Amino acid sequence: MRSLAIDACADPDVIDVQALRLPPGMPDDPTWWMAEIFSFGSAPGPVRALMALRQTLAPIVGASNTRSSREVFAVESADDREVLAYEHDRHLDFWLGVAADDGLLQLTTVVKLHGWRGRVYWAPVGALHGPITRSMMRRTIQRTAARQVLGS
Repeated sequence: MRSLAIDACADPDVIDVQALRLPPGMPDDPTWWMAEIFSFGSAPGPVRALMALRQTLAPIVGASNTRSSREVFAVESADDREVLAYEHDRHLDFWLGVAADDGLLQLTTVVKLHGWRGRVYWAPVGALHGPITRSMMRRTIQRTAARQVLGS
């Protein structure tokens, strides 16, 4: 398995890879998938509620809550199959790679925790990260498929 996110951090505390099969005819541009997955409309209602809670509680561990998702998930670098977003904060650094290749959509998250703040923050976030990421990926694929049907 190869990922810009994994390559970017020599000593990660967390590596999480989620992959879903893409139906035929789906876009293969990872920049497009990054923007779509992390757009407000791709987040299911419960995920939006959790994100609002995160914004409220983030200052307790010294985490930033002032940047928009568009800023946090902006593409920092890319190669022929994957785009990479990077975010540094007081409590953790994370790298997110999004690849759309060979009929698969892959999200790779790499996290480096900083001290007790990072561990406290990651305890609930880490437990929910995989299911939330998959739900956002599924919802984006479903929305894209529906637009393709409506557009044809």
